Amino acid sequence: QGCVDHPVVLTEAVCNPLYSRQMMSELLFECYQVPKVSYGVDSLYSFYHNRRQNWPCSGLVISSGYQCTHILPVLEGRLDAKNCKRINLGGCQAAMYLQRLLQLKYPGHFAAITLSRMEEILHEHSYIAEDYIEELQKWRSAEYYENNVHKMQLPFSNKLLGSTLTSEEKQERRQQQLRRLQELNARRREEKLQLDQERLDRLLYVQELLEDGQMDQFHKALVELNMDSAEELQSYINKLSQSVEQAKQKILQAEVNIEVDVVDSKPETPDLDPLGSEQSLEDVESINEFEPLFAEEQPEVEKPVAAVQPVFNLAEYHQLFLGTERIRAPEIVFQPSLIGEDQAGIAETMQYVLERYSKEQQAILVQNVFLTGGNTMYPGLKARVQKELLEMRPFQSSFQVHLASSPVLDAWYGARDWAVEHMTREEGWITRKDYEEKGGEYLKEHCASNVYVPIRLPKQAPRTTEALAPSRVTSSAGNPCEQA
Repeated sequence: QGCVDHPVVLTEAVCNPLYSRQMMSELLFECYQVPKVSYGVDSLYSFYHNRRQNWPCSGLVISSGYQCTHILPVLEGRLDAKNCKRINLGGCQAAMYLQRLLQLKYPGHFAAITLSRMEEILHEHSYIAEDYIEELQKWRSAEYYENNVHKMQLPFSNKLLGSTLTSEEKQERRQQQLRRLQELNARRREEKLQLDQERLDRLLYVQELLEDGQMDQFHKALVELNMDSAEELQSYINKLSQSVEQAKQKILQAEVNIEVDVVDSKPETPDLDPLGSEQSLEDVESINEFEPLFAEEQPEVEKPVAAVQPVFNLAEYHQLFLGTERIRAPEIVFQPSLIGEDQAGIAETMQYVLERYSKEQQAILVQNVFLTGGNTMYPGLKARVQKELLEMRPFQSSFQVHLASSPVLDAWYGARDWAVEHMTREEGWITRKDYEEKGGEYLKEHCASNVYVPIRLPKQAPRTTEALAPSRVTSSAGNPCEQA
């Protein structure tokens, strides 16, 4: 129909910038023709959805999601936005940290350790340690490790357990490798022959200078060649001539052997004795380098029957053993220094927020410490927060910690309940008239919304002030407060 003819309830971030709300309101009212819209904070919707009759209206909301964690104080049913704090750590950073730990532990499965698989491991296998150092000491025990380690099976193919090649295909592959080795050796001989031939031509040219009587150029060429006399030059020429002649003979012999191998199609291994008798030590060493390539392709008959082959369990090789990683990854919200973040954890931030209030207000807030968000679903989180509060609160003081009934979906349930309850009321709804009159950044506050801080534009000074005396301008410049 080209429009949305029903009201819209939208969640936004805590202390959302006015520009972001202005863009969203402009889209809803100008593009979709929404009759009215309401903005609220997801964790506050969850807080009011879980509030029971005996719960106080005040409390300390700890909301930990995918990207960040918020500590939100609520006094007398309203968010105290001035004392809100954010920690830039959540489920995403925990999954990335777990991925880094397992990739360093299992470098052979680097590609299989994906971020989505790490998120699944976090949800199903991780937990929060009540005392992190004490828990790490327990993992040092071999018996405790064996009883508590979790094993994850990575996907693998059973076809890798055995080779599917027949004996004829293996023999053909071996002959191809031998032929390729012979071609490689022939290429090396040709390159060496070419270098020796070039050096021999250079030496013969110097010898011609001696025969032509050009002694100055001859002695200069000897110095460049690092030689002392004509006899040494003649000795080098003789050695190089013999080497070049032998290399040519080897190349001819290798070509003959290759032709014989092509004609002979017997399945037996080609006889390498004639080639080996004519080959140099360098050629034999190059063949030995390729021995591992041929060893795994040898027929089954050539293997000794009595040899004991080591048993290799490929399925166990594709397993991930989760030990201390189960507690190290989610621990970053309490100790951000584990991943190099220079931030305070949940416990320190919670203590910092509480210290900004009087003792009476602190006692009211800690009576309802509420945990919500997908990153608070780790087993043991509630006990850890209780332990941290016990350490920071005065002796014999009381506090209560509550966990949302559904930390992921309660924000949606709370927004639904609020919308049904306030559908016919004006509280919390921004109409099109309000949008046109007060701008897109305008917000009507309600029990689960942000605090509206309007834009305060500086008043323009009257034109008469331009004619003020220079002395007055100079005197006001000395005090920044008076300038403001």
